Amino acid sequence: MKAHRAMFATALTMSFVGLVLQVQIPDLLSKAIDNSIVRHSVPLHFYVWWVVALALVGGVTGYVARLFLFETAYRFEYDLRALIYEHLTKMSFPFYDRVQSGQLISRANSDIRSVQMYMTFAPQILVQCSIAVVAFAYMLSINVILALVAMATMPFVYLTAVKMRTSMFPVSWLIQARLAEVATIVDENVSGVRVVKSFAAEDQQLGELSRAAARVRWSYVKDADLQARWSPAMQNLPQLGLALVLLFGGYMVIHGDLGIGAILAFNAYLLMLQAPFMMLGMIVMMGQRAAASASRIYEILDEQPTITDRPGAVDLVDCRGDVRFEAVGFSYGGDDGVRVLTGFDLHLRPGETVALVGRTGSGKSTVARLLLRFYDVDDGVVRIDGRDVRDVTLASLRSRVGIVLDEPFLFSLSIRDNIAYGDPDASLEAVVAAATASGADGFIRRLPDGYDTVVGERGYTLSGGQRQRIALARTLLVNPPVLVLDDATSAIDVQVELEIHDALRELMVDRTTLVIAHRLSTISLADRVVLLEGGRVVADGTHAHLLETSPLYTEVLAQAASREAADAREAATDLDGRDGPGVPGPTAVVR
Repeated sequence: MKAHRAMFATALTMSFVGLVLQVQIPDLLSKAIDNSIVRHSVPLHFYVWWVVALALVGGVTGYVARLFLFETAYRFEYDLRALIYEHLTKMSFPFYDRVQSGQLISRANSDIRSVQMYMTFAPQILVQCSIAVVAFAYMLSINVILALVAMATMPFVYLTAVKMRTSMFPVSWLIQARLAEVATIVDENVSGVRVVKSFAAEDQQLGELSRAAARVRWSYVKDADLQARWSPAMQNLPQLGLALVLLFGGYMVIHGDLGIGAILAFNAYLLMLQAPFMMLGMIVMMGQRAAASASRIYEILDEQPTITDRPGAVDLVDCRGDVRFEAVGFSYGGDDGVRVLTGFDLHLRPGETVALVGRTGSGKSTVARLLLRFYDVDDGVVRIDGRDVRDVTLASLRSRVGIVLDEPFLFSLSIRDNIAYGDPDASLEAVVAAATASGADGFIRRLPDGYDTVVGERGYTLSGGQRQRIALARTLLVNPPVLVLDDATSAIDVQVELEIHDALRELMVDRTTLVIAHRLSTISLADRVVLLEGGRVVADGTHAHLLETSPLYTEVLAQAASREAADAREAATDLDGRDGPGVPGPTAVVR
């Protein structure tokens, strides 16, 4: 709010001025009754024109106040949402490993809206409450005793508000937390709709959502119960003050101690005071919900990224692509996690292509993540061109090391925009060249709108192999000196893969490439093969050398080939109703 303090202060000032003008009207009515109707000393139209003028000026000030106040609130909402998103972009992968996306979505939307709503309405009510001081001053000027009688119930209103606020905060927190649970379930079901439908689990997921929604309903009912207990008291205590004014004021008028205009003015002032106090219960409720939401927002903002640029970090320029892993040890979850890499040593010389092979869970993908500093090593060091990767800036490191993951993610944009994601200003010719190198140009041109075709969410309107080729093109476009292929062609059929490999062989010249592979065809791209087992290198050499000297290497390839053959048979059976011909067995692949 401090960033918009000028507009905010103007809104509150204009609101205050408008209310001060309204306070004048009961005083004018009192004088009009006494001077124009009772004593006939002043023409009645004199007061009529004053009331009209005050109403017109009050309307203008009220318009400006509401306009500026709402604009401030929406600017505040924009700033806070941008602040949270900017903070989320800086957070490290360990943060996303433990936080559900639905929780983040809820805090970036419904929680921000709760705070924004409070910042919109609370200042208005506070200004109206401040007018109570002005109105009370006018009441004192009319009759001190009657003014004190009128305000006698206000301390009880305050105590009731404090009690209501204390009881509602835990429930407000619970409402926001359970709304986040619902958001998480919806987000996961929309993102994983293909899994849900493939297992015919719609009823199961509806039941889970129903239970979560029932918990939200219980929280809202509890919130309504608390409001039903306290709000009537807050709204009706000022009415008791009105009754007391009628009782004591009427007695004074009957005995000639107070004029009729005065008691009418008192009633008007009390009615003006009732409006903010009647809304006080709503503001207390909104305030507690906003407080709970603000706490949840600060839980995110108070999280600090664990992977950051060190003080004095330098940009990685003129990268030659000399990569070293020296005695690297790593476990997900820190000291309490399962050890993934232990004493891992590997040297990739500039321009060399190395295939990393191992069983599932041996730590192959972890090696790639450590190179790009998605995570930091627990022990040892990762160097590039002789520098510890922790001593270079993250932006320059990741711009020099390109990675293609085995599970490609595409944005709901055109294919051209997806390929040009790393270089939005790239020409169409450069995009087409990258798509051609990845084997994607052919199928892209057959799409209805070619490169302007918009893919569905996460690219699920395309096949897995097509998504992988677009992801590969996306990385090739930025032309990184170090390239990591994390099983990047696993979903591509063998014939297309061979065509891609022919293009990759040309692209890999003078480029350091780490290939995480299962297929023999992918391994054939490498100058040498490194076998990973138990988080450490157990064999290193050419493919032929390892076949002759490492039984474990042969076993790993045979297991991978068996899985690939089974997948191929299953796919052929799905298509033809019979086993597909010519599916290679494990022995053929190993040889």
